[in-house]
Amino acid sequence: MPTARHVGCLDCCLCNEPFDGRLPVPLGPTETSGLFACRPCLTRFVATARRLRDSALAQHAEQAREEAVEWAEVRGRHLAALERVSEAAEAVTRLASEAVLEPLKIAWLLVSLESAHSWVTGDAPEPPASADREDEELKDTGFRLSLEMISAREAVADRLVYHLINESTPVEPETCEEFECPADCSGRHDISEIDCGPDDIFDSLAREGVVLELPAPDPSHRWPRTPKPGTSADPASQGMIEKCVEMLTHIGIDADDSDVIISAAAVGLVNDAWREGPLDLIHAADGGPSDGEVFAQSVDLYRRAREALINAREDGPEALLAFQAVASDVDLPWAGGSHFTLRSSGETTQDFVQHLDDRVWYTSTVMREQGWRAGILHRAASAALLAPSHFGMPEWDGFVTSAIAHLARLDRSDAPAALADLDAVEAGLREAPDRLGAEALDWLSSRVLFG
Repeated sequence: MPTARHVGCLDCCLCNEPFDGRLPVPLGPTETSGLFACRPCLTRFVATARRLRDSALAQHAEQAREEAVEWAEVRGRHLAALERVSEAAEAVTRLASEAVLEPLKIAWLLVSLESAHSWVTGDAPEPPASADREDEELKDTGFRLSLEMISAREAVADRLVYHLINESTPVEPETCEEFECPADCSGRHDISEIDCGPDDIFDSLAREGVVLELPAPDPSHRWPRTPKPGTSADPASQGMIEKCVEMLTHIGIDADDSDVIISAAAVGLVNDAWREGPLDLIHAADGGPSDGEVFAQSVDLYRRAREALINAREDGPEALLAFQAVASDVDLPWAGGSHFTLRSSGETTQDFVQHLDDRVWYTSTVMREQGWRAGILHRAASAALLAPSHFGMPEWDGFVTSAIAHLARLDRSDAPAALADLDAVEAGLREAPDRLGAEALDWLSSRVLFG
């Protein structure tokens, strides 16, 4: 405790001895006030502080060396564990893709892999304070593990999804002859790839009550002319008829029912040649048609496409030109009482007309080179995948039933007069939706009754 003699510059504050002529050294806060010490005490004090500092540094250095040795061992074990799980994930991806193991074994492999991943990432050791926190090798190894896990999950999910789809498909030994199956075939014809197109997921979710806005079409996109039959990209060169029959059968459409197949082919021709592609840009434009106008016109074109496909059986593929002439007419007012014309949209129609010509040309060429049935099946399979619940498809009746049940629960006070009688609306939707009028169809579309 400082005393008055210490503050009065009479005694050294360290040794308590009088200065007695020795020169006091001020310690502050100023040169004339505060505490004072003698030079020998300060010399001893500084020397002691230096010894303590050097001792602490030596202790810290030794501790850092010990921590470095221990961390190197722990880090090495963790790196090895990450690499082993990465290799395991790579192996699971390979086994799932090769489709050699049973699906249940693949599922258990993924469960085990996920457990190993949780353990190795959840128990990641923390480096000591003296170690480098920015360990690039650890980061890179962890990132590689994440990529391998994504690949494994994707491969297993793909395998199990198609396994579930194939298992739910009934055995059909009667189709073995058509598929030229081996003698010991069980009648189950598995598929491993289905392309539903870019927008089917939004339609499917809407049917389940989840409505999402479709992504805007890319204005820079161009739709290339479909490759001619006989080229490596042509489905006909890969056994188109067999693949289409397999696909339709899997989905539940009888490929031998001419009426059903022709109707589906008409839906496919309208959807592929007219509805999908450049019309998306026109539809999205400020001067474009409403949803109800698009729906009404598609129904009208479906009838024309169906008639053209039937006529093509006797008159040849040239009969499709009748459908093409109407579908590509940019000055023709659309169905459902609409005054809309493609030219009135203010958008360029060159890509639309070319796209339509390309798709009709392709179907005509397939019919000419592979036969009428090949062209029909090709467009029918497309409709089954991309437009399964459109007017003209087997699912349409069930879709109408659900739509009417939903409509009955809605407030229709602001609905067009055409929607007043639910029985008439149901009959109209089943037989000729366009005759309800574009305005009524637009009202229904806005209430999420149609995708």
